[in-house]
Amino acid sequence: MSLREIAELVDGQVIGDENIVITGVAGIKEAKEGDITFVANSRYTSLMNTTQASAIIVGQGVSNNHRPLIQTDEPYLAFTKVMNLLVNGNGEMIAPAGIHPTVILGKNVELGSSVSLQPHVVIEDDVQIGDRAIIYPHVYIGRKSHIGDEALIYPRVTIREKIEIGKRVIIHSGTVVGSDGFGFAPVKGVHHKVPQIGTVIIEDDVEIGANVTIDRGTIGKTVIGRGTKIDNLVQIAHNVVIGENSIIVAQVGISGSAILGKGVTLAGQSGVAGHVTVGDNTIVAARAGVTKTIPPDSFVSGFPAKPHEKEKRIKASLHRLPELCKAIGQLGKKVKRLEEKLKQ
Repeated sequence: MSLREIAELVDGQVIGDENIVITGVAGIKEAKEGDITFVANSRYTSLMNTTQASAIIVGQGVSNNHRPLIQTDEPYLAFTKVMNLLVNGNGEMIAPAGIHPTVILGKNVELGSSVSLQPHVVIEDDVQIGDRAIIYPHVYIGRKSHIGDEALIYPRVTIREKIEIGKRVIIHSGTVVGSDGFGFAPVKGVHHKVPQIGTVIIEDDVEIGANVTIDRGTIGKTVIGRGTKIDNLVQIAHNVVIGENSIIVAQVGISGSAILGKGVTLAGQSGVAGHVTVGDNTIVAARAGVTKTIPPDSFVSGFPAKPHEKEKRIKASLHRLPELCKAIGQLGKKVKRLEEKLKQ
């Protein structure tokens, strides 16, 4: 398609030849003739002079004499739209509609239009699957679960019974939704299992990475809010509530009944203790441990998590400990000498 057509798609302005034909997308270092690339960070503007791309998507005010440009307010978002168009085929389904002969369907299963059920999918009784959903091979969906329109479930995902999955949800391979929460009642040294009879609700436009585990509520529900994005290898315990448009990065652990507000970011390997609340728009830095409730709009780090500026001062002080210890030792010797003089 032409550069002009792409500019119309992303609501951008062409600088240069608008009739150039674009056939592919690539990173700015890997791009070749016929590709379109993008620059969203000023650190990479120097590469605009050497890239082999036929055109570059840039932010407003960025100029270059070497290649035709599309100027737009959000170059990264514009590039993702172009990727979806050129890679996925103008919005067409990436798997053919239909039911493979090896699919096992339970009783009273309701399938929407243009659903794709691929080899060896197992769907239990009373499941509902929405229009244009794609279920890849070896997926298990438990009884009375509901999968929304245009959901994309990759191979070997397990969705247990009575789970609610919204529209346009993406779940990557190896993830388990609705496993039992880690609930035991210790009596005289014996751990008795507490029945986990709740559910999981995943709202619209959520994406869940590979090998994520989301436990069902003990009683009640575990909730992943609309638009939230979860990276690989994340553990979400029973009755956790995650607000809309949050970001949960790899290897995060969230303990039972914790509540995350809207727009929260948990960076890699951070953790949240049970029964605490993390306020809206809070950022928890990598490897931080949240042990108590945090107010909205905070930025915390360290263990236990504390305001980031305070944590930085503490870390800076720790780096000075050898010098401080040496100085204290020298002061101690001076004090001892003074005390001996006073005794004379």
